Amino acid sequence: MGYPNYSVLMSVYCKEKAQYLEYAIQSMLDQTISPNEFILIKDGPLTKELDLVIERFVSANPGLFNIIVNENNIGLGPALAKGVIASSNELIARMDSDDFVVENRVEQQLKIFESDSSLGVVGSFESEFIDNIDNVVSVHRVPEKDDEIKKFMRRRCAVLHPTVIFKKSNVLASGNYHDVRLYEDYDLFARMIFEHDVKCYNIQDSLYYIRTSEDFFERRGGYSYAKTALKFKWTQFRKGHMSFADFFISGIGQFVVSCLPNEVRKIFYMKVLRG
Repeated sequence: MGYPNYSVLMSVYCKEKAQYLEYAIQSMLDQTISPNEFILIKDGPLTKELDLVIERFVSANPGLFNIIVNENNIGLGPALAKGVIASSNELIARMDSDDFVVENRVEQQLKIFESDSSLGVVGSFESEFIDNIDNVVSVHRVPEKDDEIKKFMRRRCAVLHPTVIFKKSNVLASGNYHDVRLYEDYDLFARMIFEHDVKCYNIQDSLYYIRTSEDFFERRGGYSYAKTALKFKWTQFRKGHMSFADFFISGIGQFVVSCLPNEVRKIFYMKVLRG
């Protein structure tokens, strides 16, 4: 079967580790269906080690990489928005700069697109690991079909951002990424789903390994994080993306969980949200 061309979309900034970036890029280059374009946004000045990794890949793969350089760090949403516009392909595969994907990730997703041309987004489960992919601590599961995704989306993001392949035309028609702190993905997918009726599908398997750490739960706590989450959910309610009941359960619920002691919050994430 002849599959369509696709672009990889990745952004990297100065705090990334060089070995993680190398691992992430290589896992996309090792796909059973290779990309014909790799868009890499350097979001602000990078370390010498990161630049060397990028230079090695560019030299070893002539014509593959499209390097976009931001003089200053502008944040993930605006950086990815530039990458979407720059893509020469309709299909764009997201990838974070410190993660890993199974070698047939893209092939499985392209098969889904081939089976249903009306789809605009195809994602999957993701396995959360610490240090190496043999140390998976949890699996993030999301609904499979479009109607289930829409229902789930009213309280929590039903599409796992780095796992997706999406259509450039659908992203641009929905306004592209916005500068929404911590929620640039949820914001985009909510606009695509609720305002532009973009059809989505999630493969019910972990094709993506997302790196986490012991401080994951600490970073999802505190008053500042809670306030940001509540503000975003209130905006979703004001836009009509969720009912007041959904806002109360999701927004107020997340605010309370963010203010819990870290160990209690960890149990909630692991036992309830990850099941």
